This record gives sequence, C-alpha cells and structure tokens, in this order.
Amino acid sequence: MHWIDPDSLPPVKGTVTRFLFNPKGEADGMLLSNGREAHFPPHLSRKVLGKIRSGDVVTLYGVKPRATDMIACVAIDTADGERIDDTGPPHKKKKRSKHHSDHHEAKGRKAEVEAQIERPLHGPRGEVRGVLLVQGDIVRFPPHAAESARGLLTPGEVLAVKGTGVRVGDTQVIEALEWGKSKSKLKPLEPDHAR
Repeated sequence: MHWIDPDSLPPVKGTVTRFLFNPKGEADGMLLSNGREAHFPPHLSRKVLGKIRSGDVVTLYGVKPRATDMIACVAIDTADGERIDDTGPPHKKKKRSKHHSDHHEAKGRKAEVEAQIERPLHGPRGEVRGVLLVQGDIVRFPPHAAESARGLLTPGEVLAVKGTGVRVGDTQVIEALEWGKSKSKLKPLEPDHAR
C-alpha cells in the first residue's frame, strides 16, 4: 500500500506493548496497549526496530480491514516525530551475510510448543496468519490453513504445534507444519488447493 498518501489517513495514537515477528525473524507488526494490532510490511523491520521500542507512543497511518480491529500501516511516526514511511519494497535484493541481524537467529530449527492461545494475529487484509500464545511464542501459518481450522484457533484454547522456529530476543516464532489440540493429536496443515 506504498502508493497511499499517509497524510490522507486519520492518525491513530497508541503505546507499543510488543512487536510481532514472521518466521524469517522480521518484525511485521506490533500490539498496542489498547489491544489493537498494527501490521506493517516486513521490509520496514529494520527501520521500525531501530527507531521504536516497547513502551513508545507512536502515531499510525493506515487502513482498517473490515474483518478485525487492526491497522495495516502505510506510515508510522515515532515518539520523536520521525516518520517511517512505506515507499515499497527495495528493488534489488542485497545478499545478506550469515549474521544479517542482531535481533534473531538466521536459520530455522525444529520447534514444537503446546500452549494456550492468547489472540489471533493478522495479515494486512485482516486475514488470520498466526496466533500469539500466552507465554509469548508466536505461531505463523498461511491464511488458507486458518480458514480450514477455525475451531482450533480460538483464544483460550490449547494449541500444539510442530514446525520450524527462530528465536527473536525472548520470542520464539514457529512456522507451523503440524498442529492439533495436543502433541499426541497433531495433523499436517492442509495444503493450499487454490494454487
């Protein structure tokens, strides 16, 4: 949505309580103290993590999908008034070194977890793309998987997952390959038949 003029959108202020990460270890969202979720493109990860800390008051400019109370950000103003603007992804991919970020492990490893779901996490159109677990881990999966497993992804219910994971600070992010209501009842995620 880098083509949208952020100044044409209503500003939304909030205090950052935590960052959300994708399976590559890139920040792609944050939760605010009022419970609202904000999504931003992962190509802004370095800028956001370099300029904003948990506890900072930010001003968000974005659009709200119909399906959920979240904002898909076009721009974010930091506490000191600096703007992080989505001008689109970089045109050329640069090769990254093995240690391309101080924030996370570079490679995924086998991971599993069984814990209670705190809340769903969304993509820019409001589609469910993951869950935050009560102990702070994040589970990510493609939107088609969420559509076929709605009963499994209810806040307050226990979710067991096997997949690949990265650690970003104190947060483990797991890309789900199998899931169920317990580790003894895991099933593979359904394939995307639309492809």
